[in-house]
Amino acid sequence: MNISEQIAFITGANRGLGRQLALELLARGAKVYAGARNPDSVAIPGAIPVKLDITKPEEVAEAVGAAGDVTLLINNAGTSTGASLLEDDLDQVKLEFDTHVFGTLSMVRAFAPVIANNGGGAILNILSVLSWFSLGSAGAYTAAKSAEWGLTNVLRLDLLPRNVRVAGLHVGFMDTDMTAGIDAPKSSPADIAKIAIDGIASDSLEIVADEVSRKIQQALAGGVAAIYPQIS
Repeated sequence: MNISEQIAFITGANRGLGRQLALELLARGAKVYAGARNPDSVAIPGAIPVKLDITKPEEVAEAVGAAGDVTLLINNAGTSTGASLLEDDLDQVKLEFDTHVFGTLSMVRAFAPVIANNGGGAILNILSVLSWFSLGSAGAYTAAKSAEWGLTNVLRLDLLPRNVRVAGLHVGFMDTDMTAGIDAPKSSPADIAKIAIDGIASDSLEIVADEVSRKIQQALAGGVAAIYPQIS
């Protein structure tokens, strides 16, 4: 895919990885719509701010109306409540799924026909290394990201006949507001954005962006014993 010819829509584009993805795409000559719940928070020269909360169907519909020329959708918007599946408020668990699963699906259902009608293109879902395993905390986030990976795999096949490629990006901790309270090695969002857009440019379907994600991907073949030796 020639990035300079693409018209991209990025959700959660006002900060963190979303902002870096927008900057990377703009630097490569793409047109960029930057979705955010507060469009005034989008401080990205050259990007077109769009008001969007992906959990609100009416705002998803309005986003499609505002960006009918899109050829590349990046589902980056996310939340992290830190909720446990067993102990915390079920509304927090539902928020994780409403955002990462149903919000992502709503965006795909809305924009896939647009991309197909514009001659085809790509969708990138920003996943996580936690799509593949659990740290034993933030269970709602982990379960929702795992479900989003499953959704991504289904959509790859469903959208292939429409000339829409669906990719997923797996990455560990990044130095963003979401991980501010976590004491662990973190990747630079700017570096991950470059890796992500390089992957889209080369038509990759699975973009494994850091070493921790590569190690977990390799361990998957060993099953539970390889991923969770402490319980085997």
